[in-house]
Amino acid sequence: MFWIKFVTNFLKILRAGQTPRQIAGAFALGAIVGLSPSLTLQGVVIWLVIFVLDVNLSAAFFAYGLFALIGFLFDPFLNNLGYFLLVDVTALHGIWTYLYNIPIAPLSRFYNTVVLGSFITGVILSVPIYFAMKRFVVAYRTHIHARVEKWKIYQILNRSSLIHWYQRVRSLGVRP
Repeated sequence: MFWIKFVTNFLKILRAGQTPRQIAGAFALGAIVGLSPSLTLQGVVIWLVIFVLDVNLSAAFFAYGLFALIGFLFDPFLNNLGYFLLVDVTALHGIWTYLYNIPIAPLSRFYNTVVLGSFITGVILSVPIYFAMKRFVVAYRTHIHARVEKWKIYQILNRSSLIHWYQRVRSLGVRP
């Protein structure tokens, strides 16, 4: 039931609620954290940014889960990119040495090829992800949602007694 609630919350925020910029920003930040390993300095900093900014947490968590799967699938490519940046680009060797000697920088684990490759990829892809998601939210609200409501599966799930029972049980613990 957790996944049903998770997907329905995500669809609700696409339909209404926060602005498309807030949803797209959360999705882009969640993509960065999802692509790169979370237990690094930059992962913690990005999670703090997500919690401090006025962005949608459901979109951030959804993007985190989605891009963690994508990152897992593209690990060999991300490893090669990180290796290229760490070893093959000799102009960056001085920067890597300098960062390694700073007391807090090694907590970012930039010296790991997968971490560096995935973080750089996440940062680069966050800009097109932001604009694509912003455009998708606007399109969903204006055109797609009306079509989704006409689907038989949507109507069946919306009228399902199991779903209504679950929502009643879930709301028992909620206090106004």
